[in-house]
Amino acid sequence: MQTDREICALICRSNGIKAKDIARILDVDRQEVNHILYSSPLMKELCWQDRDYKWHGIMKQASPHVGLQEYAGYYDTVGNFLELTEEVWLDQMKAGCINIGRNLNDTRGLFHSFLDCREQMLLLFSDLQEMMGERCLNWEIAFELRLNQSRHVRIYADVLVITEDRVFSLEFKMKNEVNPDEVLQAAKYCPYLEIMFGPAYEVIPVLILTSARERFEFAPIGKTDAVIPVCSGDMLFNVFDEYLGFLR
Repeated sequence: MQTDREICALICRSNGIKAKDIARILDVDRQEVNHILYSSPLMKELCWQDRDYKWHGIMKQASPHVGLQEYAGYYDTVGNFLELTEEVWLDQMKAGCINIGRNLNDTRGLFHSFLDCREQMLLLFSDLQEMMGERCLNWEIAFELRLNQSRHVRIYADVLVITEDRVFSLEFKMKNEVNPDEVLQAAKYCPYLEIMFGPAYEVIPVLILTSARERFEFAPIGKTDAVIPVCSGDMLFNVFDEYLGFLR
């Protein structure tokens, strides 16, 4: 997916660009560029073509990520998120989910899971403000990100926390033990988020076990040597410290 990422990044930083110019600038075969642009459901989600056959990005690949609200149930700065009451935030979340086509059937406790994610984020940013001050208030946060991975498969990332140069993709499970399939689920979003946010951002998947306490470890991704951080909600700030180093 490296070529997809390069194409999307070039489109997003251009004020409209044709496929032939994409191929020339990236030194990629024109047919390959056309195949990616016209055949990839994900690319069709992230880009659009005008009447002059020029391609444009829907979302800006820099802060503030203008256009990200088109893919998320809720998107704003962390500071603005923290100012909202639970009721106002949930109303905005529901409206945003309807806008992106998210099914709001609550028979399996969907709204409770929304609120649980919100509480975990409030705890995280309370800890982070104590550790690093108000810097994190300028970060961005998105709940319920939706992307089309293929014609019939959609990706839902629970929460994204976007710092100056990293995107933390947070997958929440109301459990206290690690399930290898859920580790795979948390990790599988990375290639698509890397295309969406571009080469300036490192994407870091995290699995959070909200029923666990004082837990932080790294779990293998399937049968590979790669790992992702797994933690309880009360230890999520340790994951951010692992990559940002604000306690060192």
